[in-house]
Amino acid sequence: MMADSIEHVISYWVIADKFHSPELGGFAVISHWLPFLLLSIHAGALTERFDPRRMIQLGMLLFMSVSILWGVLFVTDSLQMWHAKALLIVHGIAGVLWNPPSQVLLHDIVPAELLPSAVRLNATSRYLGLLGGPAVGSLIFVVMGPAHGMLFNALLYIPTIWWLWRAPYGPKFRQGKAPPAHPIRGMGDILGTLREIGENRVLTSMIVLGGCASFFVGNAYQAQMPIFARDLGHGDPGLSYSALLTADALGALSAGLILESRNLMQVRARTALMLAMLWCCALAGFAWSHIYILSLVLLFIAGFVELSFSSMAQTLVQLHAPAGIRGRVIGVFSMAALGMRTFSGVTVGVMGGRVGVHISLAASALTLLCVILGLFAFGARAQAGTLPGNRSA
Repeated sequence: MMADSIEHVISYWVIADKFHSPELGGFAVISHWLPFLLLSIHAGALTERFDPRRMIQLGMLLFMSVSILWGVLFVTDSLQMWHAKALLIVHGIAGVLWNPPSQVLLHDIVPAELLPSAVRLNATSRYLGLLGGPAVGSLIFVVMGPAHGMLFNALLYIPTIWWLWRAPYGPKFRQGKAPPAHPIRGMGDILGTLREIGENRVLTSMIVLGGCASFFVGNAYQAQMPIFARDLGHGDPGLSYSALLTADALGALSAGLILESRNLMQVRARTALMLAMLWCCALAGFAWSHIYILSLVLLFIAGFVELSFSSMAQTLVQLHAPAGIRGRVIGVFSMAALGMRTFSGVTVGVMGGRVGVHISLAASALTLLCVILGLFAFGARAQAGTLPGNRSA
């Protein structure tokens, strides 16, 4: 995730400086998330037929190739608009190739009772990469320049590729008879998977929660953070902007460390929904806040509860997914929780251009709060929300 963030820091600066195109900036966001919407279910289905280690390696190799091509184009000063778009698309595809397999591989690495901890640590490391990536990327950019910085960034994927080559996990190391692999049927996979899990209220509510949270809010408010920093009017807008982003990321990182070390909160669907409601309230409060310190506190809380409910929802999906279609179920969840972020730029960004980002973020958060209240009522009669004997989040 750090290498992913470093590439964004360098490539976004270069293409903005070279093309001065807001549309290309919008394309970068769409190309990053749209593959998750269109291809997550296929990536999940492929993990049921092939070794997830090799799929992750393929994603890493694509990431490396993109960084190398960026570097070559920067060195030769031959970057064109279509080059940038093509590389942004491949980068998005690389992301969806390794995300569902990495979740499936957790089942091979740890036993079921430790899976909640593994999911949370995985999410925490992701936020750590997102937190450290921009800082490291800026340093690499200044010291090495964009071309050599990109070529160096490609090397950061090698340890993962090397470890996965001989890691003792995957299909040939599993005990017992493997469930039969289902054929990949395109759109039929999505509909068939949804029909098969439709009776499980926990799976249904967590997938809907992930999709709606991404559709209405996602991480689109982070792209609007310069506007919030300017409107708060606290000293240097650049420093205020960095502090706001850091508060959000530090909240998420703190959640992973505290919940993991203290073994807090049972994994329940109701708990995930309540945490998601707190996230909505924190973001709505931030949207209306005119006090800088209060805004920092609310963003820290938002980051804390976001990691808490998202990792808990991911855990519930992985543990309740039928073994025979686990890859597809995780793919559907990734499609909802990540792919639907494609549209959060509309609910927060485009609407923000019409009514102001403060109103659009508050309205999106409160609309999501109403949806979650509906999910809470939907799952009120479900008794499968608690995992017996599990005390982790």
